[in-house]
Amino acid sequence: MKLKTERLAIIRKIILNGNVQSQDELLAKLKQNGFNLTQATLSRDLKTLQVGKIPHPVKGYVYVMHETNKVENKDDKTRINSLAESFKDLQFSGNLAVIRTLPGYASSIATVIDKAVIWEIIGTIAGDDTILIILRDGIAKIDLINALINIMPNLKGKI
Repeated sequence: MKLKTERLAIIRKIILNGNVQSQDELLAKLKQNGFNLTQATLSRDLKTLQVGKIPHPVKGYVYVMHETNKVENKDDKTRINSLAESFKDLQFSGNLAVIRTLPGYASSIATVIDKAVIWEIIGTIAGDDTILIILRDGIAKIDLINALINIMPNLKGKI
């Protein structure tokens, strides 16, 4: 039996990568990925991930991930991308990750990460130039990296 965290990560990827219309369709895709679960379990997982449905011009309604990590205006995007310039490196140890920044930037970057409500992250603790990120059990390094790039696109190529 695969872990719940693995299942949640796969559900998230499936929803982000395609126009899934129904739980039956999602269950079939999960089965293709080696996960055999009930509709009730899937419903609980969708609630945990804060998945919703939105209108699609062709398919009716499709599942989407909660949009709290979207930046609303151009000034915020510019500020967040400029913060990425202060990033130095990222290291992992178990379910912990450490980001090192230029002095004085860690708190601002941690705030951006916390406001994005990234499912893979339980929380952050920031100092002057270091951020400790506590990951959910079973989260792969690449999943955190992709989530960070999603909220701070200028990190691509730096991580």
